[in-house]
Amino acid sequence: MTALSPEHLIVAPILIPFFAGALMLIYDERQRRAKLMLGLLSVAATLVASIELLVRSKGSELTGGNDIGFYLMGDWAAPFGIVLVIDRLAAMMLVLTSLLALPVLTYAAAGWHRQGQHFHPMLQFLLMGLNGAFLTGDLFNLFVFFEVLLAASYGLLLHGGGQLRVRAGLHYIAVNLTGSLLFLIGVSLIYGATGTLNMAHLSMLMAGLGEQERGLVHAGAGIMAVAFLVKAGIWPLSFWLSTAYMAGAAPVAAMFAIMTKVGVYVLLRLSFLVFGVAAGASAGYGSLVLVGGGLATVAYGLVGILASQSLGRMAAHLVLVSSGTVLSSAGFVLEGAGTGVLAGALFYLLSSTLATAALFLLIEPISREEGGIAAMLALTADAYGLDEREAQPEVGLAVPGTLALLGATFALCVIALAGLPPLSGFIGKVGMLRGMLAAELPVPALGWAFVALVILSGLATLIGLVRIGIQTFWATESEPPRLLALEIGPVLVLVAMLVLLTFKAEVTMRYMQQTARAVLEPAIYSQGVLGAPRTAETQEADQ
Repeated sequence: MTALSPEHLIVAPILIPFFAGALMLIYDERQRRAKLMLGLLSVAATLVASIELLVRSKGSELTGGNDIGFYLMGDWAAPFGIVLVIDRLAAMMLVLTSLLALPVLTYAAAGWHRQGQHFHPMLQFLLMGLNGAFLTGDLFNLFVFFEVLLAASYGLLLHGGGQLRVRAGLHYIAVNLTGSLLFLIGVSLIYGATGTLNMAHLSMLMAGLGEQERGLVHAGAGIMAVAFLVKAGIWPLSFWLSTAYMAGAAPVAAMFAIMTKVGVYVLLRLSFLVFGVAAGASAGYGSLVLVGGGLATVAYGLVGILASQSLGRMAAHLVLVSSGTVLSSAGFVLEGAGTGVLAGALFYLLSSTLATAALFLLIEPISREEGGIAAMLALTADAYGLDEREAQPEVGLAVPGTLALLGATFALCVIALAGLPPLSGFIGKVGMLRGMLAAELPVPALGWAFVALVILSGLATLIGLVRIGIQTFWATESEPPRLLALEIGPVLVLVAMLVLLTFKAEVTMRYMQQTARAVLEPAIYSQGVLGAPRTAETQEADQ
């Protein structure tokens, strides 16, 4: 394996933002433009590497002809060394993260990055933690990357100050520190029972565990899962989320749209890998928790949408609906619902993440007091922690036709989030519902409850967002707000992604179906990781 070997590409999504963030710390806060340019280059390079990994993860020389590839850190063989794993699911999450980060960083250039210190390096370290969590094949290193992204998110949430933002940030920090402690306790129990933290090795050991060891693993996994359920925002552990997401600066809240998906991703990965069909007596462990918790989260988010009077809080509850829908879908698949439900859920995950991020970016321009719209939405500068300086973005190119652009993008977000045709949200929901109606579940009533909640959540989203739209665009005669190209441009990019996802729905859904089938075959992952070869040079040195 040479330095130019394609396997080294797997570590690029971690190293690129790491070195970019470290380099940014050399610059002082008066050199924000240089940091911005470096950040854009870093995110663009990470996006290119992630897309290449996604292409190569579909059975190429990088993956040995399979749908999975490996990178042995220090060339230590698994399970003794650290291993990074790229498969269809991980590659999809890497691309989604970079696609979201690029418009978010551009939006921050309108002035948000000037409202506090170290915005750019914190964003890079957040990307490093996210990408590492998606790539790692080891539970302890998952904990390390989890802490990296959480530490960066603490600073980003507090960025800009403000009473509500500081209060919400402190609650956010306290909750996530508790979750980290539970994560570490759960990992310790699993290691004590099995002697390994490599997820592939753990998957191979599950079927042969004795009753005592199996009980410890179940206890450890249950404790550890609480940390991921908190991050995913599952009810009743989601009490912190709506206030924290509403209080964050616009680009931070938009980036946080994928933060809940970290918890969802880890739960998907561990549920199907460690407690999948090959886990013996542990097969399906926790599935009813995912089903019940997911359905309760969707119901809670539905009620929250209807009760919310501000667009920020409504968008936060839409994040909960998204997470609850995907988690309950995963639980149903563990109960035997089939790949169709999981494929539709993954498609819906992409669409809802992009749409909620676009909605978070729209909140501040829509509620800007220059046009008098803020009073209609009950979104004040104090609620967002904005001081007078932050409320006035950096001078830039103003865009004509402000209300037309805001209204059009807002309407497209409503259509996507409500699951109305023809946009991608409708396609994802139809995929889930069709798979659910065709499934033979042990408890059919839960399946029908899922169908009802998916439909009702779309109706609640439509009612809540249309109410805000009418109040904003039709019930006011005040002057429209001043809108910068750096503000509306990223929103248009995210909306364009939704439109592209709709036009490429057949290709994307085929990819999701293949991803779902691969996730449901844990032996491919486990045998591939444990059999990943070391370099010829290392093997010769050992001899």
